[in-house]
Amino acid sequence: MQGTIEELSAKVASVLNGKGTVSPIRFGEVSVAAPREQIVPVLTRLRDDPAMLFEVLIDICAVDYPSRANRFDVVYHLLSPRLNQRIRVKVETDEQTPVASAVDVYPAANWFEREAFDLCGILFTGHPDLRRILTDYGFKGYPLRKDFPMSGYVEVRYDDEQKKVVYEPIKLTQEFRRFDFESPWEGANMPPPGDEKAGVKQ
Repeated sequence: MQGTIEELSAKVASVLNGKGTVSPIRFGEVSVAAPREQIVPVLTRLRDDPAMLFEVLIDICAVDYPSRANRFDVVYHLLSPRLNQRIRVKVETDEQTPVASAVDVYPAANWFEREAFDLCGILFTGHPDLRRILTDYGFKGYPLRKDFPMSGYVEVRYDDEQKKVVYEPIKLTQEFRRFDFESPWEGANMPPPGDEKAGVKQ
């Protein structure tokens, strides 16, 4: 039976018994900050406790805060279908320190953890097959880190002479750039299309 969000927050704090810190309720959601070494026990308790029953892992995502020593938040979103409740669990980590894999608790964590590894470089211990899942073979870098350049490091194109896909370093030669005057990201000291006669005296 569904209770209030305040009741859920109090129950979570009681069930975790110091293994995680329940944050103040914001935007109608309960969030738990768990120590990195306690993530698997915390997820197991939230799944198995009769007062919780968070049996569905909705997703795992990562957030990058480059100015912090532990620059990443690994965020787990859980659902309890029987109680009609949701909860968010966060752990902090850095570029070198791995987080224990949640695959044994939630098998659905497999591809979510691979995505966090592929795009942010977060490591997971105990994962059965931790390899890239979205980027191309041989890709260098982690595209969702905030210090990754928006242009990337290489461009991919099909070479008709070699009859294969080739990788080349990015080249942005200024003389050959085409400016999109309607894009908010480009600027030029020229009237936009349709305003050529604006300001012209008749």
